[in-house]
Amino acid sequence: MAAQPTQAVGPPGHHHFYYYYRALSSDNVKGLLLALSSSAFIGASFIIKKKGLKKAGESGLAAGNGGYSYLYEPLWWAGMIAMILGEAANFAAYAFAPAILVTPLGAVSIIISATLAHMILQERLHIFGMLGCVLCIVGSTTIVLHAPQERAIGSVTEVWELATEPGFLCYALIVTALTLVLIFYFVPRYGQTHILVYVGVCSLVGSLTVMSVRALGIALKLTFSGVNQLVYLQTWVFAVIVATCVVTQINYLNKALDTFNTAVVSPIYYVMFTSLTIVASVIMFKDWAGQNATQIVTEMCGFITILSGTFLLHKTKDMVDTAGFLPIGSNGITKHADKEDGFALEEMPLSFHDSCHNQV
Repeated sequence: MAAQPTQAVGPPGHHHFYYYYRALSSDNVKGLLLALSSSAFIGASFIIKKKGLKKAGESGLAAGNGGYSYLYEPLWWAGMIAMILGEAANFAAYAFAPAILVTPLGAVSIIISATLAHMILQERLHIFGMLGCVLCIVGSTTIVLHAPQERAIGSVTEVWELATEPGFLCYALIVTALTLVLIFYFVPRYGQTHILVYVGVCSLVGSLTVMSVRALGIALKLTFSGVNQLVYLQTWVFAVIVATCVVTQINYLNKALDTFNTAVVSPIYYVMFTSLTIVASVIMFKDWAGQNATQIVTEMCGFITILSGTFLLHKTKDMVDTAGFLPIGSNGITKHADKEDGFALEEMPLSFHDSCHNQV
């Protein structure tokens, strides 16, 4: 249930700030802090790993040429540890806050990576890239201030009841059917030529991944607080669903990245994955129940603002990376234009599982 405005003492206009402060429940604040810390760790990890790759490439066969000398580079492992910590924090964030708050904040990692790349790697951040960062911050702030309250759940069986309601069952069946059609019909015929085929599989499965991760996270949170949920079969069912969805998602994300330019895959994947995740969360967890039309429209405007900022960041980054190599106006999408200094450029993660393809 959405927080209700309370009578506040203070100067005119003070009660508006007080309303938003009260609207951020303790669980939402925990989820927010975990999501932001996740973005910080993941955003920094890509810069650290890239430094490690460059250093390893100076003394051995570069990763882009099939080498694995980076496995002996401590700097690369430091980046991997930062990424693991970031993914763990993001997993925990879903146990405290609704997906409509946590998922879009993945864009913050782009800002951190772009800023650190500008400062540490001397990779020029275009003026429009800076504007993209500002838009991401504004959009994220808008969503945070208007995010719905986390639903109070006392048992994993309650989550199971939500997951087996007709509305979400219909969504899950539609997603499963579309995924199977894409995998068995469209992938063999159009996977190598149409980017939406691989990305579509990743995004559809990804929305179910987040719902399962959120359910499993809630179960673990309750267990750690003293209410053991490991005795319920539903907890293990959600764990199996998470494992199955993650493996499928990573498999087809890697196919997309191996076939198309990362700078093209990432923003498309972010838009589709985040949109479907929000839809799934609204259906399953009733995130918008108790919110008025103004709050919902404001959240959507914040999301669109983040998408605009993400587009600007990737578009200007692509222009800078290809300067001097592709003619003006060229917009090829094959991945081979994505090389620099003998190894593949690592792209910034945009969601809970977008960074998994870089684990090796």
